[in-house]
Amino acid sequence: MISRLDTRLALLLALLSTLVCAATACKDKSPTTSSQELTVAAASDLTPAFAEIKREFESSHRIRVVFVFGSTGMLTRQIENGAPVDLFASANVSYIDQLEQKGLIIPGTKTIYARGRITLWTPNDTNLRLENIADLARPEVTRVAIANPDHAPYGLAARQALESAGVWERVKPKLVYGDNIRQTLQYAETGNVEVAIVALSLSMQSNGRWSLIPEELHQPLDQGLAIMKSTKNEQAARAFAAFIGGPQGRAIMQKYGFSFPATKSD
Repeated sequence: MISRLDTRLALLLALLSTLVCAATACKDKSPTTSSQELTVAAASDLTPAFAEIKREFESSHRIRVVFVFGSTGMLTRQIENGAPVDLFASANVSYIDQLEQKGLIIPGTKTIYARGRITLWTPNDTNLRLENIADLARPEVTRVAIANPDHAPYGLAARQALESAGVWERVKPKLVYGDNIRQTLQYAETGNVEVAIVALSLSMQSNGRWSLIPEELHQPLDQGLAIMKSTKNEQAARAFAAFIGGPQGRAIMQKYGFSFPATKSD
């Protein structure tokens, strides 16, 4: 009897020990371990800023953020065709308006989170000395990169600036179009073109010379975001949107050259 009782007691103690260890392991689980994954479609000009926002957000939330970067127009079409995206951060709020009109965003989540700027960018080793956008019409400038204005808001702003400066027709034959604003900068960085019109946020992180293009030469680059109606992670998406628009997110965005116009939301 004593032997059988001892055996039962040993089994009971082993079971209790296992339960205690499991409970302890659960309590010790790292708070940064992701319990959710959020898919964010984002305009290419956001690449450096959002990389930092991702690090800070993930350090304080149990949410893993996965980015899909590209031109705003192309991302919009992908979302319209059913791409599984939780939140979309565009380079122009007009594309969010387009998705809203098609009933693809959660009402009340549309907001302008930043305003972008464009720059005239050249490599450090160039002999070109360009003082303003009108200088792109000079004969010694033979190749100029801009993002495709048909689907990239920064490319459209570049075209508007060239038109406002009265040099669009003279510069047009020199143009090389990037699929997005990041590729446009790469064309200039690799020497495929002599100069590029790119986003300030990318220029600030590059190894080159750049100057701001006056913003009165183009329509404002008011960048909008919204949460997709198809999301299965609405609360996580709302947390990420709030982080971008909060003090920590805004400080990071400002660090990369973005400003903050009055918000527009429905």
